[in-house]
Amino acid sequence: MGVLLISMLWLGLSGVADGGKAGTGVAVAGKADEGPSTEEIEAALSSARRAFAIERPVPGVHDGLMLPVEGIAPSQLVDTFNASRSGGRSHNALDIMAPRGSLVVSATDGVVEQLHHSGLGGTTAYVRSLDGNWVYYYAHLDSYAPGLANGQRLQRGDPIGRVGSTGNADPRWPHLHFAMYRMAPGARWYQGQPIDPYPLLAGNARRR
Repeated sequence: MGVLLISMLWLGLSGVADGGKAGTGVAVAGKADEGPSTEEIEAALSSARRAFAIERPVPGVHDGLMLPVEGIAPSQLVDTFNASRSGGRSHNALDIMAPRGSLVVSATDGVVEQLHHSGLGGTTAYVRSLDGNWVYYYAHLDSYAPGLANGQRLQRGDPIGRVGSTGNADPRWPHLHFAMYRMAPGARWYQGQPIDPYPLLAGNARRR
């Protein structure tokens, strides 16, 4: 990926350096080619970063993230982030299998941004981190914790609800669909970039 990124940057910056005539090798007439400015390099880097989907957590940012289902050990988790789903979708989340009614708790400190019911996720909760940069998604809940409400501030380990199979989940296999999203400034609760939570919660365990 490093070589690919450097190649992308070179192609982008060569276009900047030659006045938009990328690949011609011809400098603008009457003007020495001094290479791209600092601002142009930063613009090319930003463009290259957007070209790659973020699939791994940022080291150090999520240290201490709590496994959000009571009674489940990290060794029991299976990475389902890249599993295929109906309609050609990618799963982009971690399914945590657990007995129906198991307690679901907040993986980290945050604020309840949206309690939502949908055909796919069923009974769901979106919790945004206190710095606003991350959203944590809890889906297929059987029920909410008593008193849970939009705008409520949660601490790590506070109850969110109970494991279930609402939405499009198979009732024979109750589980928590847990996802985390990197949020751009001003992004709504449903607009984040999915990040694989599995490495944070399970470490180097088996993948599906």
